[in-house]
Amino acid sequence: MNFLLDNWILLLAAVTSGGLLLWPALAKSSQGAALSTQDAVRLINREKAVLIDVCEPEEFAKSHVAGARNIPLSSLEGHKSLPSNKALPLVLVCQSGARAARAAGMLRKLGYEKAQPLAGGLNAWREANLPIEKTA
Repeated sequence: MNFLLDNWILLLAAVTSGGLLLWPALAKSSQGAALSTQDAVRLINREKAVLIDVCEPEEFAKSHVAGARNIPLSSLEGHKSLPSNKALPLVLVCQSGARAARAAGMLRKLGYEKAQPLAGGLNAWREANLPIEKTA
């Protein structure tokens, strides 16, 4: 017991460093965390996740993730293309990931608990050399 009292600073440093090492793992496992491209592909293949692109139709026509549905952020709430099964995982995509993060928050409030944005958006998808389609 004297050791702990005499070396409280070392004990505090050890506890703090342990907490800081665990923080990224705990933060990543939280429900609202953005998905990496690898995690998104895994969700699509294993859990039949639905890809939703929240870009405007003009942006979507230029290029989008292969197989994605286009539901613009402005008309997301109550859109008829949203899956009726709210238990399905949703992967939300935009150009950079910012609009997708907002859309994920909106959809979670609507009951889609497994809605997650793609970190880095279409840019990250393209950098990972994953399939992209062009409508126009």
